[in-house]
Amino acid sequence: MKFCKTFFLILALPFLVSAQTYIRVNQLGYLPKAVKVAVVLSKHQKPLQSFTIKDAITDKVVFSSNKIKNHGAFGNFTSTYRLDFSNFQKKGAYYIQTNDSKSIKFRIDEEVYAGSADFLLKYMRQQRCGYNPFLKDSCHIHDGFRVYHPDPKKDSTHIDVKGGWHDASDYLQYTTTSANAIYQMLLAYKNNPTVFKDFHQANGLEGSNGIPDIIDEIKWGIDWLVKMNPAYGEMYNQIADDRDHIGLRLPNNDPNSYGKGTMRPVYFCTGKPQGAFQNKSRATGIASTAGKYASTFALGSEVLQKFYPDFSKTLKKKAIDAYDWGKKNPGACQTAPCRAPYFYEEDNWTDDMELAAAELSKITKNKDYLQDAINFSKQETVTPWMINDTARHYQWYPFMNAGHYQTASQMTNNNELKSYYQQGLSAIKARAKKNPFLNGIPFIWCSNNLVTATLTQINLYRKLGGKGFEEMEAALRDWLFGCNPWGTSMIVGLPLAGDYPQDPHSAFTYLKNYPIDGGLVDGPVRTSIFKGLKYVALRFPDEYADFQSNMAVYHDDFGDYSTNEPTMDGTACLTYYLSTLENAPKTTEKLSIYKGAITRFDANKKIIRLAFTGHEFYEGGEKIAQTLKSENIKGSFFFTGEFYRNPATYSLIQKLISDGHYLGGHSDKHLLYNDWTKPDSLLISKLQFDDDLKSNYLAMNKFGITPEKAPYFMPPFEWYNETIAEWTKNNGLQLINFTAGTGSNRDYTYPEIGNKYANNQTIMRDILKYEKNNKDGLNGFILLIHLGTDPRRKEKFYDQLPQLIKHLKQKGYQFKRL
Repeated sequence: MKFCKTFFLILALPFLVSAQTYIRVNQLGYLPKAVKVAVVLSKHQKPLQSFTIKDAITDKVVFSSNKIKNHGAFGNFTSTYRLDFSNFQKKGAYYIQTNDSKSIKFRIDEEVYAGSADFLLKYMRQQRCGYNPFLKDSCHIHDGFRVYHPDPKKDSTHIDVKGGWHDASDYLQYTTTSANAIYQMLLAYKNNPTVFKDFHQANGLEGSNGIPDIIDEIKWGIDWLVKMNPAYGEMYNQIADDRDHIGLRLPNNDPNSYGKGTMRPVYFCTGKPQGAFQNKSRATGIASTAGKYASTFALGSEVLQKFYPDFSKTLKKKAIDAYDWGKKNPGACQTAPCRAPYFYEEDNWTDDMELAAAELSKITKNKDYLQDAINFSKQETVTPWMINDTARHYQWYPFMNAGHYQTASQMTNNNELKSYYQQGLSAIKARAKKNPFLNGIPFIWCSNNLVTATLTQINLYRKLGGKGFEEMEAALRDWLFGCNPWGTSMIVGLPLAGDYPQDPHSAFTYLKNYPIDGGLVDGPVRTSIFKGLKYVALRFPDEYADFQSNMAVYHDDFGDYSTNEPTMDGTACLTYYLSTLENAPKTTEKLSIYKGAITRFDANKKIIRLAFTGHEFYEGGEKIAQTLKSENIKGSFFFTGEFYRNPATYSLIQKLISDGHYLGGHSDKHLLYNDWTKPDSLLISKLQFDDDLKSNYLAMNKFGITPEKAPYFMPPFEWYNETIAEWTKNNGLQLINFTAGTGSNRDYTYPEIGNKYANNQTIMRDILKYEKNNKDGLNGFILLIHLGTDPRRKEKFYDQLPQLIKHLKQKGYQFKRL
């Protein structure tokens, strides 16, 4: 994994290695109207005075600017700059060019964050305990046995608490992080419900169940949370302890024993210090945990009412009970350490009770709760790490207080609570000026969680009418996606075409090379913290050695559990912020997407888009063009670069352009991108793909066909996978493919091919049969026909095109081009 990643960087970015100048950008891309700033790290003394932006496919200059801010030395670099290109808003794919370097490609589009919040759920499903859909197997099904229970008759006895999520790359489970994760996902869905899709069943396996996937994930977590709070005053805070850390194994093969066979200890909330061996927590009460139970149950009762009305009523009752127990037991309920001194050292609790009271005020309409929330808000006005610039591990958790927002949104005059947010953000902003990345969060463990929390607080502050942190927000957002010293996204697999953690601290990748897509890694830590940690040992030479600084270090190395371990709660919390970015105004066209490609347009509209592909065979081109002209139909044609360069096709291409058809790309050499039998197995590199695509569009450019005019790209052989779709998107294009079901694409077959051969009569019968037997018929279909076929096919299906069009017109279908 490590070698592959380093090798890829050398292949893809040789100019950066030799030039000693690096341009960092948001690899996922930028919304058109967003603040857009790239950061340059350079070892050269010569001042940078201007930069250009070039089209990723044509290499033409599309924007020039001298809006540059010199930020001085940073780490091993003598000069750093912030390049502001916020005024450039044109959709497409580009790269930034300076005198001696250029950036990787990035996109500008309203859709750059589309699907990103759902993408994070991949990791959440993989973290499931009980039945794990990624492994298609179960784990820890015997959890667990009670410890620290005040009743001797119940202590050490079994309690059913299977389910929930593993906390990180170990298999411990915590109420505190799980409740916060559920709450943040509830908040994400409540505020941005339309962005979440339904591709999975309740058990996490692929398949629609009529419920958005994030609701399925919320339900999975909240069911477990109910088990951990089975009755009034009976709360549990933790399953297992750091004895879990002995050895590497997948969760469905966990042999660790805690003295009760395959059961694991379940820690009762006593409100007092706990710890199985020499290390103890500093717990002072239960309210921090009780508050999290109450706020999550309360918001859950509201959001889940639509999907599970009876369960919603149960949650409301449990929210009221949990809050009452928290008021009777003030203080912080920390997790329990064991052999190691590391645990979640949560010291605050009034923030949890404020949020709980605010949510209860909403669902009960009882203003006493609102007054409680106001009172609690005054006890912790600013989450302390924001001011202090440091904290012990999870000392002030959650990392931002959603209670201020939920309380303020119920008040006529909310200026005081809004000012609390403003104070914390201003402190971060003041520190941010010290580095070129405008990142002012303290680089302690889980620094990426702090970045996520800050982005969430900025968003909630804006919802309350606050302003003034737009550039810092953009900087922190871009930081997560590669605009950082190391030039890497902090989310595994996002974007797929970018640089992201390849060697994370996870048994899934270490033992089986399984992807852990969607996981937000811990993030950089201060050099002093890293040097003081126990059990850290890098497996490989530090590929980022040149980019480490006193500010922070980061290692894409399994051996560094402090910076490169994904966390369940950090990942879940990011769903809120990414869903707000997805919720920006977009096209209203309803599309079917399969593995990143558009495969069908609105199934509610009787519109068909005829698509034609051409490479070496094109004998039907003139006949197809004449048929479409006679029927007054505009089609969509996808040709290879070799087709566009072939002098024999020039007149046909000119005719199609003159007639107003869509002409697009189909690769340059008609390459097979991925294996026929193993679709995820690539047969080309990204560099090969990019070069081939560029050659395709260079040939198209001779006919005046630019990427702007031809944004849809159909893969050769109509065969692709998610990686190809992402590589296409990285070039500012959208992959498109025919709609499966009719078998019209079989018109390339010939008798010698065997059982796959389909004659004209069979193809026509199957198209009409599909149209008749399916509820939506051919609505929104992309119907593919080849421009020509192998000479061994004597009958040509394009000869049947006039008959097919007339029949479908009689059925009420309209025909449109892309």
